[in-house]
This record gives sequence, structure tokens and C-alpha cells, in this order.
Amino acid sequence: MERKIFVVGIGPGSPEDVTPAVRTAISESDVIVGYHRYIPFVTPWLRPDAECVDTGMKHERERAEQAFRYAEEGRTVCVVSSGDAGIYGMASLIYEMQSRGRGEGVEIVPLPGISAFQKAASLLGAPVSHDFCVLSLSDLMTPWAVIERRIRAAAEADFVTAVYNPRSNERYWQLHRLKELFLLCRNADTPVGYVRQAGREGQHVVVTTLGDFNPDEVDMFTVVIIGNSQSYTWQGHFITPRGYYRKTPSPLPREEENLPSLTGGVGGGSAGKATVGQNIMMQSFATIRRELRHPDIPMWRLWPLLHAIHTTADFAMERLLWMDDEATERIHAMIAQGKLTTIITDVTMVASGIRKGALQRLGLNVKCYLSDPRAEALAREQGLTRAQAGIRIAVGEHPDALFAIGNAPTALLELCRLVRQGQCHPAGIVGAPVGFVHVEESKHAAKTLTTIPKLLIEGRKGGSTLAATLVNSILTYDDAANLMPGRDV
Repeated sequence: MERKIFVVGIGPGSPEDVTPAVRTAISESDVIVGYHRYIPFVTPWLRPDAECVDTGMKHERERAEQAFRYAEEGRTVCVVSSGDAGIYGMASLIYEMQSRGRGEGVEIVPLPGISAFQKAASLLGAPVSHDFCVLSLSDLMTPWAVIERRIRAAAEADFVTAVYNPRSNERYWQLHRLKELFLLCRNADTPVGYVRQAGREGQHVVVTTLGDFNPDEVDMFTVVIIGNSQSYTWQGHFITPRGYYRKTPSPLPREEENLPSLTGGVGGGSAGKATVGQNIMMQSFATIRRELRHPDIPMWRLWPLLHAIHTTADFAMERLLWMDDEATERIHAMIAQGKLTTIITDVTMVASGIRKGALQRLGLNVKCYLSDPRAEALAREQGLTRAQAGIRIAVGEHPDALFAIGNAPTALLELCRLVRQGQCHPAGIVGAPVGFVHVEESKHAAKTLTTIPKLLIEGRKGGSTLAATLVNSILTYDDAANLMPGRDV
């Protein structure tokens, strides 16, 4: 006596989307159990003597119990779900019920079907060709707080996201909230597609953007798909690239290679095959940019900000990086025009962090006077710090240099004093001294030098690595437009 339950997915509703294996299972079954709206879809494959047991919505446990009862009597049963029985379907309930003691000895045979999001995706184009997730907005069995946490995770992780049960008469605001949460992490022009009655009579397909998407236009018979940061539309098709067309061949997968070029920067950039180190840096920059609270900022600010966060793993830099308008662009232009040839640092650690390849490529020199015997003597004679004394000497020899201060607030204060006295006019200032004494005051003083482009780290934070990375962002500004950091790594 055969005791078997087929748990099958019949696809979204069109006969051509029912798999041959599912058709065979239906035709071999004595009893068909399912939601009453699904039974008509399987009629063509029913045996003449098959018994159909259909119930309404919210009677899933009752249907599962009936399936076991018939199977325990020795009959072959087919439990029908739409789409795939393992995706918001009956498969898990059947297994759960057996794990709790029902239907001992009954064989459970799950058979996959085409899920509604797969059918919708095929009608939209190719929106789920990269990592994706599926969410249900139904809170009948899942608290809304849990659903919202999952929405946030999907949005922040840049998953292509398919949404089931998006809206009903009672649940009218949840999809609006999902859109709001996604707009915190995605651009308003992110593609969105939705399909109503996929594969059935009355099928309706729409491609729009996240900003223009109107949640009130969908219902419970609609599947919504939201693209990731790489998705785009072409001739009405919604496409998420897998990565086969990359700008530069690379030994590591690079999700950002499919990102559109950033706007607002300058041309040029890296050429040739990227190194492993550069690939890692590009992946990091793409990740940082996605996680910024305000990613839509001018390139002259975005580029050094990405460098600062990459160096510190501290997103407080989004708040702490202070810049004069177009400072990065203005200083880089002086290098390109040959007007800036020297970089002065307050300590050797800043000098060590500035990329040697970039210096050689641009014909720049880096000088640090901290250990210069003249600075040591001057510090002793006048009661100065060595860094402060070193800046005095540097100003005498290179009054128009780019000054990068990453350690000593006394060095930055001394530089400000000398500028105000007219003894020098630096091409730019990178100010990131760190500590607790006169640190914030030194940065406030630097802000008053309104004719000099500056990049400053506000507050007590800073350090040699930050000063060096901000200098590196200036030296590589011609790579910014294509989000291609690390050329000289």
C-alpha cells in the first residue's frame, strides 16, 4: 500500500509553466488538495476518478491534515501550491507536521515549480541575474518589526529584491514604508518592475524607477522587483548585469565594475590591468559609497571622503571632513599645471604614507624638516616643538608648497601664523593633527585662511595616515570619475 504525498508547485498559473514532473504527479494522484483558486489550474491533468479537496485562504493546516489522513489510508495525495511549493508554499508545513508525529511512514515528495518572481522577472527582462532576495510583506505570521528589519538588511546589502504580498486593502502602508527604506540606500533612478497576474489572464507589466514607483498601483496579485545599484533599463527591459562585461579584466570579482561612472569629476584615470591590491581597494570604495548617508555629493568632496573612510573604517568622516569648495580639484589642477612641485609634512609618518608611485608619476617631492638639524636647534633656542620649528624652516624654502599636517597642532598653528604674516601662501593645506591640546583650535585657525584650499579633519580626530590618504586623494583625482582608486598601490 503506497503512502505518499506529492507537494508540488504549479507555477504562476499558465499551463505552459507547469513542469512535466508536476503534471505526472497530478495524473498519478488519487487525491488533490489545495486552495480552491488553484484547483482549476490542474484540471487538465486530473484522473477521472481523482478526488479534489479544496479550502479557502488561511486553512493551510486543515489542508495539510487532510493530506495526511488520505495518505495514511493508503492513497496517493498531491498537495498543490502556486509557484514553487517551497517558496511561501505548503512544503514546509507538510514537513513540520510530520516532524511533530503525523503521518509516520508517509513518503513526502516535493517537486519544484516556477515561482511568481521568476515568471515576473522573465517578463521584465533579466532583473535577478545577480544576488537577490525575496521578501513577503504579509504580517499574518511574521511581526512587522521583523519584516522591516529584513527590508533594511536587503536594501543596505544591495540585493535585487522581489516583494510578495505587497499590498492589500488592510495592508495599504507597508509598501510605502518599504519604498521609503530603500530610498535611504538606493538612488531614485534605480529600476523597479512590477507584474500583475503574471502568466494569467489580465497580465500587466510595468517598468519604472524607485522614485516614480507608486505603491498604490499594485495589489496582492502583483510581484514587485527592485533593482540593485548596478541595474539599468534598456529598450524597456530591466537588466541587472552579472559582470561579464567588465571595464578591466581582474583576478577577483568586482561588483563595482558594473557601476555607472560617477559624475562631476575629471577625465583620465588608470589604464591597463588592475592589480590585486587595486581590485580590493575598488571593492572597498564601492562598498563605502553604498553605505554613505549622503552619497550624492560633489566629486571633489566624495573622492577624499572615500579615501578617509577607507583608511579609518570610520563613517564619522562623513561628518568630520571639512573642505573648501572644490579644494581637491583646485590643488590637483596646480599639480597638473606644474605650479605645485613640493609637499611639506610635519612628521615622517605622513611622508611615508604618500604613495611613491604617484609622486614619481607627477614629478613631486616630499620634504619633512622634523629631523633637520636646523629645526632641532631652533626648537631648543626658542622653546618650540620640533614640528613647529620644521614648519618655519620649510616656509622659508617652499612658501608655495602643499602642507600636510598629520600629527602636531603646533605645526598647523605655526603655518597659520606665518600665512597671516604674509611669509607664505601655500598651494593647499591638509590639516589632520590629532590629540587633545590645541588640536581643535588649530583647525579653527586654518579655516580663516579663506584664499587657500583646505581639507581638514574636524575635532580631535586625525593622524598621519589620514593626512597621507587625503594627500593621495588629491594626487589621484584624475581617477575619481571612474571610481578607480589605487593606481599607485
